[in-house]
Amino acid sequence: MGGGTQGGADDEIITAINVTPLVDVVLVLLIILMVTASYIVSRAIPMDLPSAQGEGAPPRTLAVSIDSKGDLFVDAQPVNEEQLVEAVRRYAAQVPEADRRATIAADARVTHGRVVRVIDLLRKNRVTRFAINVRPEDLR
Repeated sequence: MGGGTQGGADDEIITAINVTPLVDVVLVLLIILMVTASYIVSRAIPMDLPSAQGEGAPPRTLAVSIDSKGDLFVDAQPVNEEQLVEAVRRYAAQVPEADRRATIAADARVTHGRVVRVIDLLRKNRVTRFAINVRPEDLR
């Protein structure tokens, strides 16, 4: 009548660990991990996307480089200023005005005036969109 155990006096200390609840919890965590990992890997929901007709590859970007001595390069080919102007004119003739772009990569030891001179040559020849390459770690 004491509300204890039925069927006798079991006053013994429980010395065995019941691992069933532990196994249940570990299995649930494992299932959650597997579902999450498969979602992270796929990042997109699989679906049947419609096809589209595009213009193909994105427009070409003119790459102008200036090395530490101030020498000019267009698409990794060495040029002087006259050849740079001619290359920019050819590029401007091939690419529509809205798509004309140039990237300027200048060595850190090049004077500011030399970079501004290249920018002026680009702008005079109708290439008004340009980017200046920098090291990604400098952006932090």
